[in-house]
Amino acid sequence: MAEIRQEQILDALRTVQDPDLGKDIVSLGFVKDIRICGGNVALTIELTTPACPVKDQMKAQAEQQIRALPGVEQVHVDMTAQVRSRKLDPRELLPGVRHVIAIASGKGGVGKSTVAVNLAVALAETGAQVGLLDADIYGPSLPLMLGLHDRPQLTTTETGEKKIVPLEACGVRVMSLGLLLDENRAVIWRGPMVAGTVRQLLADVDWGELDYLLVDLPPGTGDAPLTLAQMVPLSGVVVVMTPQQVAQDIAYKSVLMFRTLSASTERKIPILGVVENMSGGVFGSGGGERAAIRFGVPFLGHIPLDATIAESGDAGVPAIVNAPDAPQAQAFRTLARVLAARVSVLQYRTAGADTLATTPV
Repeated sequence: MAEIRQEQILDALRTVQDPDLGKDIVSLGFVKDIRICGGNVALTIELTTPACPVKDQMKAQAEQQIRALPGVEQVHVDMTAQVRSRKLDPRELLPGVRHVIAIASGKGGVGKSTVAVNLAVALAETGAQVGLLDADIYGPSLPLMLGLHDRPQLTTTETGEKKIVPLEACGVRVMSLGLLLDENRAVIWRGPMVAGTVRQLLADVDWGELDYLLVDLPPGTGDAPLTLAQMVPLSGVVVVMTPQQVAQDIAYKSVLMFRTLSASTERKIPILGVVENMSGGVFGSGGGERAAIRFGVPFLGHIPLDATIAESGDAGVPAIVNAPDAPQAQAFRTLARVLAARVSVLQYRTAGADTLATTPV
């Protein structure tokens, strides 16, 4: 039997590319812990995100390339992920959160919260650790959409700090002002109080280790998005809109706001792309794609207009859970894969190959 060497395996795996990053998995430092025992080969491929849209294809290609080597009888490939967007700093406001992604819209009524909820669940389905923050102080809707009614509890950290424990729904850690206030109470606050509350929902919650924290912002360009952009490094912003022209015009204001904030602060805030919600039917379609071209940002995908999406939210069960095989559920999963790929590409470009790659062993 021919002796199998590690160098042969690495050379074979150089043909397996991450299509989003445009490099092979060996150069990217994804190949880990190669074990050779006679004709048996085992290794780990560690991706930048558990939500990698092509991880199954990469696994199959890797197994095929190794199996073709002389002397190989069995191949076992473990697929793991470690998001390496930045070094975690305990002095930061969210020390255990790798990616903070804002879900924004220029106007209300476009289904932004629905997209945020289903996108969070879709990311969690991939194995990612996901949090969802309802920063819509005046109209918190996530508790209703996720069927949450309990009050969050307090915990004491190792440093003696009191922290709020987020509730969990559909594999997602959730926090909302709506969980802390009487549901019949109206929030009548001025700007500084809104800013302070957003900070508390970020800093005073025990989010733990998260791959993604999605922040459902209120519509418009007010205090909440401004506070978020100033307090935490954002991996990017997703802009949700409906297809019609008036929605496009108003969504553009959100894009301009984040671009202005990016220019006026030391933190770059990428626009990850545009999502066209309620696509088809009375609203038409294609407005999101036209908006993306106009804004100079990626188009992330369509979410079809379907009454069951709203009905699911009203019942406290996200559409992706209520009807997992329906077209709208598949659209949310596709959106999650596209978003994860977009974040990985931006992470790679920002950090550089030297930061991502380590010596494959």
